[in-house]
Amino acid sequence: MAVDLTPRQPAKAYGGDGGAYYEWSPAELPMLGIASIGAAKLALAAGGMSLPSYSDSAKVAYVLQGKGTVGIVLPEATKEKVVAVKEGDALALPFGVVTWWHNTPESATELVVLFLGDTSKGHRPGQFTNFQLTGASGIFTGFSTEFVGRAWDLKEDDAAKLVSSQPASGIVKLTAGQKLPVPVDADRKDMALNCLEAKLDVDIPNGGRVVVLNTANLPLVKEVGLGADLVRIDAHSMCSPGFSCDSAYQVTYIVRGSGSVQVVGPDGKRVLETHIEGGSLFIVPRFHVVSKIADASGMEWFSIITTPNPIFSHLAGKTSVWKAISPEVLEASFNTTPEMEKLFRSKRLDSEIFFAPN
Repeated sequence: MAVDLTPRQPAKAYGGDGGAYYEWSPAELPMLGIASIGAAKLALAAGGMSLPSYSDSAKVAYVLQGKGTVGIVLPEATKEKVVAVKEGDALALPFGVVTWWHNTPESATELVVLFLGDTSKGHRPGQFTNFQLTGASGIFTGFSTEFVGRAWDLKEDDAAKLVSSQPASGIVKLTAGQKLPVPVDADRKDMALNCLEAKLDVDIPNGGRVVVLNTANLPLVKEVGLGADLVRIDAHSMCSPGFSCDSAYQVTYIVRGSGSVQVVGPDGKRVLETHIEGGSLFIVPRFHVVSKIADASGMEWFSIITTPNPIFSHLAGKTSVWKAISPEVLEASFNTTPEMEKLFRSKRLDSEIFFAPN
């Protein structure tokens, strides 16, 4: 049965003065459930704070806009890491990590963070379940005051007061004068990589650029079990048709710009042909071939791949399968003439995976 691959925008799940949390639902984007992938977005207003929580899924976080602070408590750690984040930062968040996020009160823009992750071990395939530590929906609101008091060595009255003192749920706006920890430069090591400043893995003039996140430049990627990349292609450039050759799903969020995308599956069937714009998300099924062409504005996207060190095979360009296949096989496969085979092979000798407009 055909699955709807149409790119979707997220829906608001909850929020208030401090900001909002948005998520993509497998009911709207069925491939989320099939691939067991979760996708969500956090937008914090100036002074907004996302309260401490943990998730049932390992994730990659990518800062789409603004700058702020994230607090990270790794499993069995005795001290939190307080990391300054800004647009372009990517972080790998393994199972069991407790995080809080904050946008500075003086900020002129929202702090917007994208979360993409593996929900195969979670409560709901295709959707994150977050466990709040405090607030109206916090874990400890479910325990009796006797249990809370015993756990924290507090009198039951004090325990009840502490648990009920935060009426908000998930996101708050701090009052004037409330202070949070100052980021520590050393805490950033191995925790975040800025994809806009990192060394480029691919750089094709007038074509496009790629930064790949893997176990070499962001070690926690191994624990998360996901690879990721940031791709930026120039006006009217094309991203070569290609597929993941290690049975991985590719989950793509369009950061900015717009363009056209086509996806082709078994039997040469085109399963997606659409125009995509910033803010939309779509998923490429395993072994399907995908290609994109940017509009005049160019296009930028952030993707996760469901393997920590992904390998792609391209079907056009100097590194494509066609350049490796012998002339005789190519001629027989296309049932074409030697002259056409030579013409075909003579093209794209200098172009890799991005093709600038002629």
